[in-house]
Amino acid sequence: MGGPLYLQLKRWIEDAITRGTINPGDALPSERDLAQRADVSRVTVRKAVQQLVQDGVLVQRHGSGTFVASQTQRVEQSLSQLTSFTEDMARRGMAVRAEWLDRGLYVASPEETIILGLAAGEQVARIARLRLTGDVPLAIERASLASTILPDPVGIGDSLYKYLEKFGARPIRAIQRIRAANIAEEDAQLLQVAVGSAGLHIERTSYLATGRVIEFTRSIYRGDTYDFVAELRLGDSSKGAKP
Repeated sequence: MGGPLYLQLKRWIEDAITRGTINPGDALPSERDLAQRADVSRVTVRKAVQQLVQDGVLVQRHGSGTFVASQTQRVEQSLSQLTSFTEDMARRGMAVRAEWLDRGLYVASPEETIILGLAAGEQVARIARLRLTGDVPLAIERASLASTILPDPVGIGDSLYKYLEKFGARPIRAIQRIRAANIAEEDAQLLQVAVGSAGLHIERTSYLATGRVIEFTRSIYRGDTYDFVAELRLGDSSKGAKP
């Protein structure tokens, strides 16, 4: 096919995946086996594999090896409604689940103290979850709430907002900031993507009807699975116009 050997090997592996010789979730043969099969050096194999990992075709799991990445369905989320992840996925008929990474009470950080309007030394409830549909991880959510609002983080079920609704503490509005980000090593392992892959970093500050800040959440979403959609309308230019 021409070109550098590592690119030829890269195309060969991509073709094998396309033909179904290697399926999503399958482990890639070892570096040594690939070098023998393709009659190339292990350095060439390593370079081809690194390219495929960067492209999201392969994923490397620490201590386990290199695998063909799962084919993921892109998910769209509207920016015009304040919904929980569980509710949003349920409307799309998608079964979702969460793997708990952390939930407990901690002394608030200076940032949490300021954003949540807490007194010095006050505790916060921190919850961190890996969000998945099937076996495919979509996002990592890390939320902080005042301990007076959420004194028992362990009691949360599938949805934080449904839990808060029981106590009349569900937020009614939020300010959300979204920016592009490269996924760091720890999060990349959880999301099963290559280190440095494109992701969406989202900060959400949610409010009660009284204006009190109820929740501060920082999330990282896989860039290859999630799209955020907003409807824009043309403003009424007649308003405020001079006669």
